[in-house]
Amino acid sequence: MRAGRDCPLDYRLPSDAFAGAPLFDCQVLYVVGGLYGNRQALAALQQRLAAEPQARVVFNGDAHWFDRDPAIFQEIERGLSAHLALRGNVESELGRLDDSGVGCGCAYPLTVDDAMVERSNAIQAELKQTVQHLPGMAERLAARPATALVSVGGRRVAISHGDEQSLAGWNCAREALAEPGRQQQLDRWLAAKRLSVLATSHTCTAVALNLHHAALINNGAAGLPNFAGGRYGLLSRIASTPHPAALYRCQREGLFIEALPLNYAHDAFLADFDRQWPTASPAALSYRSRILGNCADQPRQAVLAGFSLCQSLCALEALDR
Repeated sequence: MRAGRDCPLDYRLPSDAFAGAPLFDCQVLYVVGGLYGNRQALAALQQRLAAEPQARVVFNGDAHWFDRDPAIFQEIERGLSAHLALRGNVESELGRLDDSGVGCGCAYPLTVDDAMVERSNAIQAELKQTVQHLPGMAERLAARPATALVSVGGRRVAISHGDEQSLAGWNCAREALAEPGRQQQLDRWLAAKRLSVLATSHTCTAVALNLHHAALINNGAAGLPNFAGGRYGLLSRIASTPHPAALYRCQREGLFIEALPLNYAHDAFLADFDRQWPTASPAALSYRSRILGNCADQPRQAVLAGFSLCQSLCALEALDR
């Protein structure tokens, strides 16, 4: 096993992971991937839910990452407790009693440089120490499911952390989904499972694709900026009615599948981050620039096919003001 590059066999999703009856039906669903221990993003989500009290929420993994402080880690856990929380690779490895040898479990592709991989392994090791000082926390994280099947407006929605095959799979990354062969493969799988939507995250890069039989939406990160100049995270929203703040969306089978900005208190998050991860720490080297909005991506790059931008570029830039 190469730490950070490979993942263990138990990350493999069973063939019947999305079979059977949905866990619940709702009219509004938020899928929140990559909260990354950002308690300000969690507070912003809670404010949004106050305006949509009928909405259901699924956290689909990596809710923890920057919350090295045990108090913040526990605050994130309290926020998750009111909702359905799945395991990402971060929680999967934090929940192990023995070292699996895979480091962070991110299963980074070769396009990610070795230094980034090593820093991610170091962040995971620091978080492991935090969890070891919280009695019962490892067991709590390990008990979380890896996937969920829910219903929105009577339509079946599958939720995973990585892709349809692996908890840490990268086949729902933007680069993979840009390939026609991969699009056809995913579309066949979605049709066979009678799904209308597959919602993922893991890759930390947003992407949306509306195929012949169903749609794919990957929110990138809820607790980090995703686009150039932005200081907001992203949420996936799947609902029977559209949301006026959507950045991009598609409509199919009576559902609106959208990416929404999550405008958190940037200065407070940055202060939390700098206190926990000072200059030259692995997290600061890997993520501080991105936290400041230094991203190369634009929203239009996240939209591969079948989704439409809903906001002008001027409106997107104004989200931080």
